[in-house]
Amino acid sequence: MLAFAAPAAAGELYLSLETAPPARPGQEAEAAPGRFVLHDDGTLYVGGTQQFAAGRLEKGELKEIGKRLDKLRKSTPGLGGPISFGPGEQRFRLKATKGKPIDVVVTGDPETAPPNLRSLASLVAELAAYQHPSLRPYRPAFYALRAREADLAGGCREWTFPISPQQAVAAPQPMAAAAARGWPTGAQLASACVGDKRYAVTLRPLLPGEVP
Repeated sequence: MLAFAAPAAAGELYLSLETAPPARPGQEAEAAPGRFVLHDDGTLYVGGTQQFAAGRLEKGELKEIGKRLDKLRKSTPGLGGPISFGPGEQRFRLKATKGKPIDVVVTGDPETAPPNLRSLASLVAELAAYQHPSLRPYRPAFYALRAREADLAGGCREWTFPISPQQAVAAPQPMAAAAARGWPTGAQLASACVGDKRYAVTLRPLLPGEVP
């Protein structure tokens, strides 16, 4: 797969959406890539379960998103606190840093949103399923390695990382992509062995300049 060559110094964060779908066996949702990450220079990253795709919006497309955010600020109160669309296990965090900041955690299914929240629900649903013709598979330079002691079903791999299990258990650790080759990434859990200990391991892909 070809990797998209993102700029070495991308712009500042403009708009992002993180999603937390219901947990699935063999996965850890917190290790999944961010669903939608847009910088103010148009650099775009869209995450799936395991990896990112990267692309770029044109100036006109970026401007339209800005107009939409302005309308959302005017039409939807409470964009600095928790909001519920109604029933459902979905959880979203929407952040916008340009203009008046937006940082809101939303729960529930966007399709069940009441009339006063439909503008917000529409934007969340659109970003959660976002596609763009410029998107190409993106190969990260670093991953965030995290581990916890756990005995997963099935076999386990030998711990081959240049970071100790103790460090990875204490906090996520940045690690060069070369050391992650052959391991599952993103939300997909892997089982690693060190002596008689077993660890559940995740490798979350990091964007340029991002730290765990």
